[in-house]
Amino acid sequence: MSTYTSTKSMTGKPRTSRAKIWFLVHSWMAMPIWAFVFFICLTGTIATVSQEIVWLADPASRANPPAQAGPLLSFDEIVAVVNEGHPEAIVESISRPVKSQFALTARISYPDFTTRTLYINPYTGIIQGESARFDFRQFVRGLHGWLLLPWTNGYSWGWYLVSITAIPMLVSLVTGLVVYKRFWRGFLRPRLRFNVSARVFWGDFHRLAGIWSIPFIAIISITSIWFLLQGILQDNHISFSTAGPPIYVDRADVPQLDTNSQTPPFISLDEATAVVETAFPDFQASFVSMPWNAYAHYRIGGRSVGYPLLFEEVSINPYNGNIEQTRRISDLSWLEIITGSMRPLHTGDFVGLSLKLVYFFFGILLTMMVFSGMMIWTKRTFRDTAAVLRARKANKQPSKGTDAQMPAYALQKGEKL
Repeated sequence: MSTYTSTKSMTGKPRTSRAKIWFLVHSWMAMPIWAFVFFICLTGTIATVSQEIVWLADPASRANPPAQAGPLLSFDEIVAVVNEGHPEAIVESISRPVKSQFALTARISYPDFTTRTLYINPYTGIIQGESARFDFRQFVRGLHGWLLLPWTNGYSWGWYLVSITAIPMLVSLVTGLVVYKRFWRGFLRPRLRFNVSARVFWGDFHRLAGIWSIPFIAIISITSIWFLLQGILQDNHISFSTAGPPIYVDRADVPQLDTNSQTPPFISLDEATAVVETAFPDFQASFVSMPWNAYAHYRIGGRSVGYPLLFEEVSINPYNGNIEQTRRISDLSWLEIITGSMRPLHTGDFVGLSLKLVYFFFGILLTMMVFSGMMIWTKRTFRDTAAVLRARKANKQPSKGTDAQMPAYALQKGEKL
């Protein structure tokens, strides 16, 4: 039944109220907002599995273990592979991916200040190729995260435009639960009618998708609101970090180099990693960062075993192997733990492929739910707009043979028009 309402004019014809016209204008103005929300949900869903899409498209990014695969190469062996293939380059960092099917990456730099990221097979040590400077994964994540708008002084305006959509999404979740009485029945007796009409189908789908996506929508909305606050806080130079000022190697620990020496006498990466794993037996190193000058440290990090949403990091003196700073879960404040958990909770990239597929499924469900809401809203708005236009057209057309439309002099004389 149409929501269109009207009043009767003196001629007996329907007359559209001004409130109805303003409501229709409001409805049409809301459509671009929800179309934008649909775009954000769609790109976010694709971004969830963007790394896997790169894996499918680019064979160089795959681990490809041989038939008789031995243990993974150590960090020193990886450095040796890079030095052999690119003797003029300097290794800046090495990263092992969370999922074993991916090749590890090594970031290298050259004397002309150019950089590259190499794909290396972690079993054979073969350099399989290079990562593009701006690949599909970075493109989709940038499109979803900040609409690829430039970052100038502080956060990109695209960051704010995207993250602010979390507010209507969260409000829609709350109001939907209020409007849909006894919504929990949708878990026990789900209903999706295919054989009635398109409007009934999309209505059933919208309610059913919303019910089953309640936890996911809450997670995505709350974490996105945090991204909005994060941009505001950092643009105003407000930080919750307890890390303190940057640390540097004491000058007394830096040996004097003779004029013939090309590289400082650092301990090896494997020695530095062994120091960390001896001090913290539960620590699993997955990435290392080389010192960028004579006073910098090795930075060795890995995902926390007890709390996999966050990474832990240890700074090692590259000359004597002393642990000089730790940033483990126990070193963080509760506020740092909560805020640091927001991004992995938003992306689902902290367990493995199984969780990412769960996020991908509910991302599709959320995207289709927004689409179904747009379909319902559009059909209703089209219908009510057509009703208003018909009423206004009827008001402008004269009716034939009615006394109300006869001039006064004609009525007095009994004349016929």
